[in-house]
Amino acid sequence: MSPETRLREDICLLAKSLFDRGLTGGSSGNISARLEDGSLLVTPTGSSLGRLDPARLSHFSREGRLLSGDPPTKEMPLHTAFYDTRTQTGAVVHLHSCHSVALSMLPDTDPDNVLPPLTPYGIMKLGKVKLLPVFLPGDPAMGEAVRGLAGKRSAVLLANHGPVVAGKDVEAAVYAIEELEETARLALLTRGLSPRLLTQDHIERLVKTFNVEWDA
Repeated sequence: MSPETRLREDICLLAKSLFDRGLTGGSSGNISARLEDGSLLVTPTGSSLGRLDPARLSHFSREGRLLSGDPPTKEMPLHTAFYDTRTQTGAVVHLHSCHSVALSMLPDTDPDNVLPPLTPYGIMKLGKVKLLPVFLPGDPAMGEAVRGLAGKRSAVLLANHGPVVAGKDVEAAVYAIEELEETARLALLTRGLSPRLLTQDHIERLVKTFNVEWDA
């Protein structure tokens, strides 16, 4: 099996897992992943992550030209912004996951770091998650907002819309966005209950031990 064929199948398998567990519904959410030659495989526009066909994924050249497959997600500018500003990015995942969206709408959510320090893995896999403003779906300004972060964040939360996470490969990006959703769920479940948070010492040790991007 060629690397491209394997990656096509991995994208569809992971996408179906996200869909089956209710992390994104209908035709919402999109995934992209970079091949060794720098080209991108992208989930098509209007497609359900639960019913993707590996052969119909959009295939883009390094220069952004559609080579084959169905028309891509309208949120390509969001994906390419991560690839262009974070050279280590091998995949980008965007969902409309419920708890993350809910957290994005609350007035006291910290726009510089939306997730409270509840668990080690929330910090290890995500670093600080930036809250971005409300954009219309497909608005190129989403990509410009990500570019404005200059590659310093691997995860953002679009207000009233959903999370976007970049990872070294498609598995890493999926696992990280799952961690974001679970941490958002924990934040909502414990809201107003004065949960015991990780201390500043815990955070500093995690950042140092696991080389977490945290100062940005």
